[in-house]
Amino acid sequence: MIELKAMLALHEGNKSHVYTDVGGLEHIGVGRNISKSGLGLAPDEIDLMLDNDIIRCMRECANAFPFYATLDGPRQDVLVMMCFNLGMTRLRQFTKMLEALEKGDYAESKVQALDSLWATQVGERANTLATMLETGVYPE
Repeated sequence: MIELKAMLALHEGNKSHVYTDVGGLEHIGVGRNISKSGLGLAPDEIDLMLDNDIIRCMRECANAFPFYATLDGPRQDVLVMMCFNLGMTRLRQFTKMLEALEKGDYAESKVQALDSLWATQVGERANTLATMLETGVYPE
């Protein structure tokens, strides 16, 4: 299997980003056809990528915000979801929201989360996450 994988990677290439083959079809990884006529991604592959992305965002939040560890699970999850959606660079720009979270002023953190371009762009998601910041509870 090791030799087979090496030979496939040599022949097909190994790309971490989407690329177009000579026939105009989109691929990723080692020749995985993700165009409409291809295999796409299996549910377990999608789940694995999501797990990896969540873990990366959790680490980024823990490293960026010393108070992250003091937050309850739902509030930590909001930061992870915002990191996932926005990226850490843009999440860091929510300075007033982050300051309010650090102080434990959860009502203000909600106000600040909603006072953003992001909130207008993502609509109901912003209301849900801002309410989670305020209450520390997942919606039912």
